[in-house]
Amino acid sequence: MNSPYNEREVLALLQDESTQKRGFEMIVAKYSEQLYWQIRRMVLSHEDANDLLQNTFIKAWTNIDYFRAEAKISTWLYRIALNECLTFLNKQRAMSTVSLDDPDANAIGRLESDPYFSGDKIQLALQKALLTLPEKQRMVFNLKYYQEMKYEEMSEIFGTSVGALKASYHYAVKKIEKFLEDEY
Repeated sequence: MNSPYNEREVLALLQDESTQKRGFEMIVAKYSEQLYWQIRRMVLSHEDANDLLQNTFIKAWTNIDYFRAEAKISTWLYRIALNECLTFLNKQRAMSTVSLDDPDANAIGRLESDPYFSGDKIQLALQKALLTLPEKQRMVFNLKYYQEMKYEEMSEIFGTSVGALKASYHYAVKKIEKFLEDEY
């Protein structure tokens, strides 16, 4: 039976080249699912989320020697994952031929046709509302609402003050409420 995840033990494994791979495998096992869902809420597509999750872990592995444990491993991984999402979304936007009036129509269409999306009408409405938010605001909302992440941890990920994050979350909630009122 696997022992429970212990960050201090994992950090010790990462310090030694002979045990580094085992330590990293423990990180992947611990954080894959929650990172997948965080990425998926940003990019919507299962395939894209899987690709970005792989990219996140590849970047983490190739930079493992630079990880100095000033932040928690989860914070470091979230930062990599969110940067991967932003890069992906910016590339997607640049390649998109969707009309300038409705840049989110393409994303909504992909969500509605995604065979892995199992949400009901309410979940679909929330996802549509989230697509109207700027990316960073959407990330803050997702981390707070779905992951119940503390503002202090988000502050480390984004390099932004707790006050700014609270404001961002507040504005996101207001925009989502307005979208849902207007649409439904």
